[in-house]
Amino acid sequence: MTERSKPVAPQELTDRLFATERNPEDFRFDAAVARVFPDMIRRSVPGYTTIIPMIQVITEQYIQPGTNAYDLGCSLGASTLAMRHGIEYRDCELIGVDNSVAMIERCQHYVALDDHPLPVSLRCENILNTDLCNASVTTLNFTLQFVPLADRADLLTRIAQATRPGGALILSEKLRFDDDTDQEIQTRLHHEFKRANGYSDLEISQKRSAIEHVMIPETLESHRQRLLKAGFERALVWYQCFNFVSILAIK
Repeated sequence: MTERSKPVAPQELTDRLFATERNPEDFRFDAAVARVFPDMIRRSVPGYTTIIPMIQVITEQYIQPGTNAYDLGCSLGASTLAMRHGIEYRDCELIGVDNSVAMIERCQHYVALDDHPLPVSLRCENILNTDLCNASVTTLNFTLQFVPLADRADLLTRIAQATRPGGALILSEKLRFDDDTDQEIQTRLHHEFKRANGYSDLEISQKRSAIEHVMIPETLESHRQRLLKAGFERALVWYQCFNFVSILAIK
């Protein structure tokens, strides 16, 4: 019997998708984005490299034995793996869900390379159609903002109904601000963060144009009120950097 070969990690590339003039089109999580996604999100989302390890810490606190944990919109699995390392109970099931074939395929490689005994089930499907049950921890890490506004309340209600008492939802999002001055300040700081990470004005402008019709941010108060209405007992901000926030909703 030959020794089983180890999976090869997908090659990570520098994000140059918007570095040259291109025809305007809506942002898609296709194969081109999947190839550069780790670099793209680190250089685009302030605090991302803090949020991911803290997802492990939060999972450790709220996971319950014999329950399910969900990463909805798992992309390449960064938050999935953080959750995995926060689950000490071997009778739990961890499920990652994403509707992008390219993302799921590359996520499978990262999961296989991760040295942890807890199995991970990956589903390539729309999170609006995912069956949810017996959950104690669910993560929506910069995912809800891509869900149509009309579907967000129903999704959060289904998550809350599937969550056991004492369980939690980790919701990370980009924010919109009611006050125009606050909005302008936070947007400017975010763009300066991108420039500091090597993005040009052309890249910033073209990415913003491509994403503005598919990613719809909301105010912090909108998120809080919807979470409470969905059935969570408490919704608190545990992290914020500029116009990016992560909320802990507790059942």
